[in-house]
Amino acid sequence: MKKLLDMMVLTRDGERLATDVYLPQHSEGPWPVIIERTPYNKEAASRSEVDVSGHLLSREEMAKAFTNAGFACVFQDCRGRYKSSGVFIKYINEAEDGFDTCQWLIQQPWCNGSIGTMGLSYAAHTQMALACLNPPGLQCMSLDSGGFSSAYECGIRQGGAFELKQATWAYRQALVSPEAQADPKLKEQLSNEDITEWFKQMPWSKGHSPIKHLPEYEEYLLQQWEAGRFSSFWKKSGIYSLESYQNIPDIPILLMSSWYDVYVKSTLDNYNALSAHKKAPISLIMGPWLHGDRNVTHCGDVDFSENAAFDGNVGKNWLQYRIDWFTRWLLDGECGNDAAVKVFQMGGGTGNKTPQHKRNHGGQWIHSSQWPLPETNTQTWYLNKDYSLHQSKEMTPTAITYSFDPKKPVPTLGGALTSGKPVFVGGAFNQIEDPRFFGSTGSEQPINNRSDILSFETQPLHEDILVAGNVKATLFIESDAPDTDFTIKLLDIAPSNEDYPQGFAMNITDGIFRCRYHKSWQQPESLQQGHIYKIEVEAFATCNLFSKGHKIRLDISSSNFPKFDVNPNSGEPEGSAQYARIANNTIHLSEENASCLALDISNFTLGVAPVAG
Repeated sequence: MKKLLDMMVLTRDGERLATDVYLPQHSEGPWPVIIERTPYNKEAASRSEVDVSGHLLSREEMAKAFTNAGFACVFQDCRGRYKSSGVFIKYINEAEDGFDTCQWLIQQPWCNGSIGTMGLSYAAHTQMALACLNPPGLQCMSLDSGGFSSAYECGIRQGGAFELKQATWAYRQALVSPEAQADPKLKEQLSNEDITEWFKQMPWSKGHSPIKHLPEYEEYLLQQWEAGRFSSFWKKSGIYSLESYQNIPDIPILLMSSWYDVYVKSTLDNYNALSAHKKAPISLIMGPWLHGDRNVTHCGDVDFSENAAFDGNVGKNWLQYRIDWFTRWLLDGECGNDAAVKVFQMGGGTGNKTPQHKRNHGGQWIHSSQWPLPETNTQTWYLNKDYSLHQSKEMTPTAITYSFDPKKPVPTLGGALTSGKPVFVGGAFNQIEDPRFFGSTGSEQPINNRSDILSFETQPLHEDILVAGNVKATLFIESDAPDTDFTIKLLDIAPSNEDYPQGFAMNITDGIFRCRYHKSWQQPESLQQGHIYKIEVEAFATCNLFSKGHKIRLDISSSNFPKFDVNPNSGEPEGSAQYARIANNTIHLSEENASCLALDISNFTLGVAPVAG
């Protein structure tokens, strides 16, 4: 393998992007090129490149595997990161820099004019960004857990609320920024900040944050935080693809994510849009993992069995799967017939505790030609005054009111999260006041004992129900505050057993809606006292088997912190509010104002055996 390290790609505005090139040594070029563009150091192993044995693949090991298969392999530092010049502004320069890099690649004597892209998370965002500009040479893509459809709807904001993983990410990346590495005093200042304590001092503002020592990072973070309404700010290249899908070349694209990843919606939106408008194969893989943890068979305190690992179930291993993917489409290799959609159906396990002290929830892979799965229909469950979920409406007009104090928000207990350490973590957990979680009382009492959480649940199910697809609540709400939030959480309530005598309330998916956007995302408008509003709160899609004897539960509240920023209920500009007030929030239940939960239910035949590639 021949190495050409720290080559500099000149961008249109004069910045230099540090690029490592690895070339085959025992075959004649030119070759197709596989590139990954990353802000996490092109020379360092990606934390997600762990095989099922626990071995972390180095960049050189990855490059050797690709060059042995007949590809040139390229890793590049994003602008303003590690050895690349320029100022790093998260996401914003990746489309143009990616285009310029592709243009440079096809001009190299060792490139045959065909380019494939790969990468996880931010390195998936960089792919989608450049694809929207239809760069020269782009012939194939592999996006893992990322690639924005609209960062306003998933990735930076959700339901109008701000995702605070952006705050923890900015702080952690500031610590390893080129500026901090070059300036020991700056590094020390950042290291001395206590990010967990700062989460008790929100909202942040200019000069009042743990990243005040690095103004460029603080500035971009606060801009995202304060840009509440949907405007031209959210249509910038790199964070918005909804109006650019037609520009993406008609090429094979592999999309992968997982049910407890932060990019479920982006991945499925990309799959649906590209499948509808492109002729080339679009493949989808959805596992039960946290962000990029494709060979970890548990998620939080829940185990999904050995079936859950990517290696040995979806393919031999993730590295070989990508090599086969690119070989098939860039070298005319033969990989055989492969299902377009592979999704992991969670559930069906014993419910007992594993030797690793995780709850056995079980699961299996489903292979299909489409998503949503065949034979999928929407089922409606209505909220009733006795806190039940029924498939018939509440006939007697009822209103249930609770008080939401923004100074005492509901703590985030897992979920579809990443980049939150050391403040918060994602995954599936028993929904109790667990001392491991930021903001929890630590009492280990059920979280829905709180007076600001309303829980509605079914009777024990008479048969298995597979929820596979969208999860959405239509709520008829009222508030005495000019603005407030409503949150939903879907739970799988398992009955008690010897290992879990109190049962196990497992979080499946959740969502949020900021009520100032009841009219539209473009036109925030205050709530009027005495007026009933119809809102829709969308949670991430899922694929979970609610087993016979279990219950489906819906929790409704007005905060989920620190996953999302807390609404002060005051109606002040977002990200800079100074006053917090208690909101009395009401859910209306009646035949006319029928608050309900809509679930995509599939009758797709189960029992498809895992297939190793």
